[in-house]
Amino acid sequence: MSRPGLYSLADLDDGAVRRIVRRTIDLHADRDAHDRPLAGRLAGMLFTKTSTRTRTAFTTGAVRLGAHPVTFGPADLQTNTGESAADTGRMLADMLDVLVVRTAGPVRELRELSGGGLLPVVNAMSAEEHPTQGLADLATLTHHFGGLDGVRVLYLGEGNNTAVALARALSRQPGCHTVFACPRGYGLPAPVLAAAAADAGRGGGSVTQCDNPAAVTGPVDAVYTSRWQTTGSSKADASWRDAFRPFHVDAAVLGRWPGAVLLHDLPAHRGEEVSGEVLDGKSSLAWTQARMKAAGAMAVLEWTAG
Repeated sequence: MSRPGLYSLADLDDGAVRRIVRRTIDLHADRDAHDRPLAGRLAGMLFTKTSTRTRTAFTTGAVRLGAHPVTFGPADLQTNTGESAADTGRMLADMLDVLVVRTAGPVRELRELSGGGLLPVVNAMSAEEHPTQGLADLATLTHHFGGLDGVRVLYLGEGNNTAVALARALSRQPGCHTVFACPRGYGLPAPVLAAAAADAGRGGGSVTQCDNPAAVTGPVDAVYTSRWQTTGSSKADASWRDAFRPFHVDAAVLGRWPGAVLLHDLPAHRGEEVSGEVLDGKSSLAWTQARMKAAGAMAVLEWTAG
């Protein structure tokens, strides 16, 4: 029987998103608010790229839910010697109950690791999308504002895998308005932007993109930024930092919207995408957001267990 994995937020219906977000908020308030639904199960953890928050969140989350983690390093599997992801997944499906994967590869590889859908695979960040981050972000914003109808979010920086997940998450929230301000040539992929804009429009919200932060007008309730050098990626243009400097978030930027909160998916490079004054300031939700990832990992694992 095929079992649900989490490859992309585009795969989830609105009900699944609501359930996971609701459970994330519940588990954020009380990490013991469950009956150990993964008791006796084996949870594979395959991280081929560096990770602090996500790896720790899923490993500890699996333990809290009763599972036994089985960890794999970047060079541990025979995929490094030429075995296909499909063949690897076929075998892992007979030995594991869930597999959490971080990779610099495409989502397609994660689907192949599912052993034909027999093994639930969780995308803990791929080159294209970081869906568990998007769910944790949605839970953080919902927890803070109580609801997202009428909330306006401004994202400043690269249209990376975090931004893709954020666009897909926020576009499904009725009445939520999001602006992605990205350096020219570093925006969201056109198909993602078009789909998110269409989804938001159906719910009375909006998703738009611009390449000039100074041109953003009107109220903003939350400013989101992400580090400029995404894990596992590089930029071809040697002078890319010049294009990104106008997107730095400091006290002057937040001063345009005095009531706005700051979000950051971490890790942060103080002095690049954000100032230390802002990241550690009273308006910052970055550390709540990081703690929400622990509850979010538990909610996702619980969801894959049915």
